[in-house]
Amino acid sequence: MSEVGHANVRSFGGCKSCRTLRTVVDPEYILIVSDPDPVATAVAQRWGTPAATEWHVEGSPIRAVGSGVYLLRRPGWHIHDEHLDRLLPAELSARRPVLVFPSIHRSERGVAALTVHPLGNPGVSHDVGGEPHRLNPTAPRLMTGALRSLSEGAKSLGVPATFEATHHGPSLDLPAFFAEIGFPEHEEPPADAVRVLARALTDLTATVGDRVAVGAGGGHYAPHFTDLAVKRRWAFGHILSRHALAVADREIAESAYALTPGAEGILFARAEDAESSVCAGVARRLKDSGAESRPSLEAPP
Repeated sequence: MSEVGHANVRSFGGCKSCRTLRTVVDPEYILIVSDPDPVATAVAQRWGTPAATEWHVEGSPIRAVGSGVYLLRRPGWHIHDEHLDRLLPAELSARRPVLVFPSIHRSERGVAALTVHPLGNPGVSHDVGGEPHRLNPTAPRLMTGALRSLSEGAKSLGVPATFEATHHGPSLDLPAFFAEIGFPEHEEPPADAVRVLARALTDLTATVGDRVAVGAGGGHYAPHFTDLAVKRRWAFGHILSRHALAVADREIAESAYALTPGAEGILFARAEDAESSVCAGVARRLKDSGAESRPSLEAPP
């Protein structure tokens, strides 16, 4: 099964090369709303109360937001909702939908940003959710599609849209990622940012032609990999920051590669990151220039 489970492929009109460049996948995914999370509840308010399907999880209905797009509300904090996917109805779980978590983004500096990141706990602490030293399956093309949509929307907000490195749970067996809004702690989620996130998450697509890689090195906010994903046809699954590489072992690097479907190798943020013994021999080293530039016609709405 592909990273986006059951999916339909569609292409746009125009010349043959344009159709090839703009072929996208309509994925199947579930939006997981954590009721204590102010961003999750704010975007859910914009979605209203979609029609319920016949599926339930612990008494809560799974609702249909659109074709292949579902909504599930959960009463607790998402980072500690361990193995939520095992509670899904067997019929739905077998289709391997991607779990997408809208969320608040918190940082010590109160960074205002839109962020996207894969799930997993490469460290040894239980505090961040997920099982220590365990990474989750990723959906690189879909997650990168979310980043690109948020990047377009962020232009009107005056804030950056960026990847974050893999850094917290919950632990899951299905592919998943978080899409977040960061804002100062004493404020409410900005209404314009909520609108951008709510719109992006109900219309996610995955561009088929992207090359897939694991990102290694660099800072937590992964500016190098963000730039490559927005400007070139690179899609990323797991991103292991320089800090994570310093505390990880080879098993984590091998896991990051194995859980990034379609990965052709590893892209390093800087030359010195490639010297990490953790990644040595795990996969071939890729070059930034190995993927084409993204044409302007392919920018998300």
